[in-house]
Amino acid sequence: MTQNSFLAEVKDAVTPRATLLVLGVVALQLLFIASYVGALHNPKPKDVPFGVVAPRAAAEQTVTRLEQLPGSPLDPRAVADEATARKQIMNRDIDGALVIDPAGTTDTLLVASGGGTVLATALESLTTTLEESQQRTVRTVDVAPASAQDFDGLSSFYLVVGWCVGGYLCASILAISTGARPANPRRALIRLVVMALVSIVGGLGGAVVVGPILDALPGSVAAFWWLGALITFAVGAATLALQGVFGIVGIGLAILLVVIAGNPSAGGAFPLPMLPPFWQAIGPALPPGAGTWAARSIAYFDGNDMTAALLVLSAWAAVGIVVTLVAAGLRQRRGDDPLPTRAGAGEPRPAQAP
Repeated sequence: MTQNSFLAEVKDAVTPRATLLVLGVVALQLLFIASYVGALHNPKPKDVPFGVVAPRAAAEQTVTRLEQLPGSPLDPRAVADEATARKQIMNRDIDGALVIDPAGTTDTLLVASGGGTVLATALESLTTTLEESQQRTVRTVDVAPASAQDFDGLSSFYLVVGWCVGGYLCASILAISTGARPANPRRALIRLVVMALVSIVGGLGGAVVVGPILDALPGSVAAFWWLGALITFAVGAATLALQGVFGIVGIGLAILLVVIAGNPSAGGAFPLPMLPPFWQAIGPALPPGAGTWAARSIAYFDGNDMTAALLVLSAWAAVGIVVTLVAAGLRQRRGDDPLPTRAGAGEPRPAQAP
């Protein structure tokens, strides 16, 4: 009798729905470990866009030698001159360049630690070893140096992570407080408007914190503000869309996309050329990766090469808006979870569900 009562209490305390949600949490936990460890446990450069400046014959020989390096760490190409190499680095077309001095034995390595200190250091180590094998030396020039207050160039990444967290947490709170699926398009639109207002405030707050308050990142406060607003809203709208389609499970799916898949592939701790192929491929298409690229462009590269990243973020925002509104409209049409109506005089009140 006692055993039956205990089993009944267990069944009552742990419902099938709760069991499924717990299993989902365990799955997210394991995916988190697999994604972060898989992406970050063994970083090494792979096909890094790299320029070679030298007289034609020497440039061709050097490019061939770099192409034959074990593991293909570099994707070398000849560049006309040092000025062109610097311009391509600032335009984010290449991540570094070797300028060979045909009249001497000391060459110049151009890097951009603002795009990732770890990558700049890896290029310096690789080039130094290569030059020593040719009885030459190399001096390093940082074309776009990271701020002294931006350790390892991570501040841009952490800033974007904060905006992403604000996006999916705000959307989750809106859902949990009044139901994951909005009852009609009007409520869905209200949630989107609230999300937009929160994004504007959060974008400004993040820009002020990393700029005037902490002096962690150079760059325009206004540019960071609107980038932060776009990132926060893109993630928030996507989360609202997932909740509108899948209910409370949508929050877990948002975490899967943004935190588990997005953060390790964002190029934050290790720039994209140092990540394994899978994470290198998905990173630019997810909000953390697109946001980190754009934030570094604002801080260190005069805002160059941001179009693709901004289009990605805008696409997440636009799709989030459309799916959220369409899902709410379909839900209203089906008559699911209708708005409560006030019973007037002489009208019977709706029966309460048991």
